[in-house]
Formats: sequence, C-alpha cells, structure tokens
Amino acid sequence: MNLPIRTQRLTLRAHSPEDVSALQAIYCQPEVARFLLDEPWTQELAEAKVKERLPRTDLVGPAEALALIVEANGTVIGDVALWLTDTEYRVAEIGWVLDPVFGGKGFATEAVQAVLNLAFHHYDCHRVIAQMDARNEASSKLAGRLGMVKEAHHRQDWFSKGEWTDTLIYAMLSTDK
Repeated sequence: MNLPIRTQRLTLRAHSPEDVSALQAIYCQPEVARFLLDEPWTQELAEAKVKERLPRTDLVGPAEALALIVEANGTVIGDVALWLTDTEYRVAEIGWVLDPVFGGKGFATEAVQAVLNLAFHHYDCHRVIAQMDARNEASSKLAGRLGMVKEAHHRQDWFSKGEWTDTLIYAMLSTDK
C-alpha cells in the first residue's frame, strides 16, 4: 500500500517520531481522554504510544494494523487506526481521535471514510466494526453518518477509570459499500 493517502482536504500518513508533541497536545485534553482507555497523555506516554504505532503501516505483515496520522494543511489534527481482529475472515476494527478544535468541519468523516474505503477496496475486508463508549455522542453520530449500523449496546460491560461503562458497537459490511 502506498502512503500517504490524500483526500480532498486531508493527508493520512504513517506516524513518525516527530508526531509525539502534536499527539500529546491532542490526547492530553480531558475531553479527548474521557472516552478512551488511557488517562490524558503525558509526554512519556505519548512517546511510548507513538513508538508502538510506528510499525503499524499495513494490515499485511506482522503488525496487522494501520495507524495513520490525520493532517489538515500540514497540521496534525488526529489519527485513525485500523487493525485486523480476524485474519482468516477479514474482519477489522477501526478507531479514531480528532482534536476538538477541528470538530464540526467534516474532517473526521473525511478521514474515517478514507480508511473504510481502504479497508474494503484495498484490503478486501468483509466487515469493519467500531466500538465506543456509549456516552461518546460525537463518535456515535460519526459512525451513523458513515453508514455504519448500530448492532449492539452492551450495558456496563467495561470497567474503565473507576466506573462501569456501556459500549456501542457499530459495523459496516463490504456489501454495505
């Protein structure tokens, strides 16, 4: 697969060590970390997370994951990840984070749509799911806008940050595209 991926307004590219500060500035925000598994990122955690993501450049190969930085006009505004959960049956999971400063402009929709297209048309995935904290209305709305179908609402299935939380599961099939 050839990176970067370009959309009308965005560039999606592999992570680099130089992304640590930009991602830390996004992930350290309490409103970003609220629905994620991690606490707000420190500089040290950002360095570790970027290091983990550096080899995630293709679903083919040992990583079986694709972690992409989302840039608008050269500014890092978030990231999108796609990883295989079932290699044999071509099932993947997708996740995304966008700096709230850039919310409401369609950037998340554009970035996630590009990665879904990649999943179905380049990697021949049969199914892509997105799991999210049920309180994360922005992600739930985004999944719906993209045409993902809400398949489940699991009640208090995850203990995170000192409380039981609900999980929503959205999915898209290759035949939905």
